[in-house]
Parts: sequence; structure tokens; C-alpha cells
Amino acid sequence: MFTHLNSRGHAHMVDVGSKEHTQRTAIASSFVTMQPETLSAIRDDALQKGDVLATARIAGIQAAKRCPDLIPLCHPLLISRATITFEYSDFAADTACGIRIFASISLLGQTGVEMEALTAASVAALTLIDMAKALDKNMSITDTRLEYKSGGKSGIFSAGRVGVVLSVNTSKETGEQKASRSEAVNFVAGHGIEDDAHAGDWHRQVSLLDQSSIDQLIAKSLDLQPGDFAENVTTSGLKLQTLPIGSKLRIGQALLEITQVGKECHTRCAIYHQAGDCVMPRDGVFAAVKEAGKVKAGDIICLA
Repeated sequence: MFTHLNSRGHAHMVDVGSKEHTQRTAIASSFVTMQPETLSAIRDDALQKGDVLATARIAGIQAAKRCPDLIPLCHPLLISRATITFEYSDFAADTACGIRIFASISLLGQTGVEMEALTAASVAALTLIDMAKALDKNMSITDTRLEYKSGGKSGIFSAGRVGVVLSVNTSKETGEQKASRSEAVNFVAGHGIEDDAHAGDWHRQVSLLDQSSIDQLIAKSLDLQPGDFAENVTTSGLKLQTLPIGSKLRIGQALLEITQVGKECHTRCAIYHQAGDCVMPRDGVFAAVKEAGKVKAGDIICLA
């Protein structure tokens, strides 16, 4: 049923006044194809018009705020967070040359922000073309789509390519529960997370666990918080345990490479004794930091 049509088949704005206020997030993406020379010029900030990505980022954020002016039945919303990020894609046998744009929009409200995210990604893509069209008139916009949404009655949707960081968790000592960090955390190349006990010169520098795995035990009436499984990063939207070893993940500003899936559990933890199961040995993912950068809750995590 199309909710934007009333009983007489006329278009109308849906009444969301009785809906519950929930935390809602949507991530959309769009891909701009271009010549390798154009990508190099943008990457090197060599275009006469100015900083292409900075301009496209501002345009995307502005577009998210103006979505109801463009899409007639969208509600004016009080957006609390809007981020635009870019991923370079060099030409290869299975990938086109260009830039993928990710728009992540969040709020606490009564309706979703999918259209705001899609509008932001689309306008950022259009702005990117406007900034670089003098150099490359063959640029095109492709693969604009919703990647992820959470909140509201329908819950979580994920296309399987993109997710969100729910929490970054660290501990000073091994064997102790990790605490969620509210601020951005430094991921150090070849080492791991700054000030975390599990960082070091080895292959398990960062551990990750998707919320869908944790939800299996929450369904058994366990009260679980981020970090309870000693994972460094709690995510939503990506089935991390299904990814092959060697997969690269862009997470916030950092780049990770998956080095291990699952681990041997030498001692039964308290969670195992409560529920008769523990998901970390089965679904936990371990990675090495390939590129340094800051990561915080709310950041996008995606296949690189």
C-alpha cells in the first residue's frame, strides 16, 4: 500500500503525529564515473574552480536540510547529524573509475530520513560534476541508492555494502570489559587503537562484532552493552563474519583489512554460562589497521 495516497487515491502528506520518536539513521550512496585524469586532478586538488570535495560536501549537507522543498510530500525535519564522505575508486577490471559518495543523516523523530540521505548524495554528485565538467564532460551519475536505515517501525534495512559504527570500545588491560568511548578514537596504522590493550604488532589489532550477532543473545533476555564481548567496534548493517579474509573496510577515516574470522575460546566467559552460547568465537572479526585515522560512533563502515 502506498501511504502517500489517501482513500480516494489523492496524494497527501502522511500524518506522523502519533508515531513514536525514535533515533533514526539513513545512509545513501551515489557513484560518479570519470576519466582517470579527472580523478587524479580532484585527488590532487588541481582544478581551477577550487576544492571539489569540500564544495560537494557542503552542497550535500545543504540539500539534506532542503529536502522538503524539492520532494513535495517530505516532512520538514530537525536533522541532528549530516555527514558526506567520499571514496576514490581507481579503474580496475571489475570497478569503474570515479568517486563514490556516502551521505549519512540522523535525527530523533517520528519519520525516517531516507529521502534526505538520497537527496544529499544526489546533490553532492551533481555538484562534483559541476566543479569538474570543464575537464571531463563524459562524467555520469550511477548507482544512487539507499544503503542502510535504522529506527522506526520497520527497523533495520541494509543492502549489505554499508553499515554504521554503533560504538568504539577500549580497555587498558586485557581480560577486562571494554568501555564505550564517546569521543573520536585514533586508529594507528600497523598497531591498532591508541591506548587499547589489544593493540600491537600482530594480526588481531582491532576486533569487530555486528549488532545482529549480539541481538541473538539479547533475545535470550540477556542485558548486553557494547564492549561486553570485548569487541573494539560494535557495528550495524554489515554481516562482517561472512566477509572473506583480506577484505578491506573503510571505517571513519581509517582503513582495516580483515585477518581472521572467529577465534578459539579457551575459557568459558560469564555470558556463555548465562546463555549457553557466546557469539564472539563464531562471529567476531579481527583486522589490522592499514591506514590511520579517527573513528567514532555514527561513522560509516563500508567495503573499500
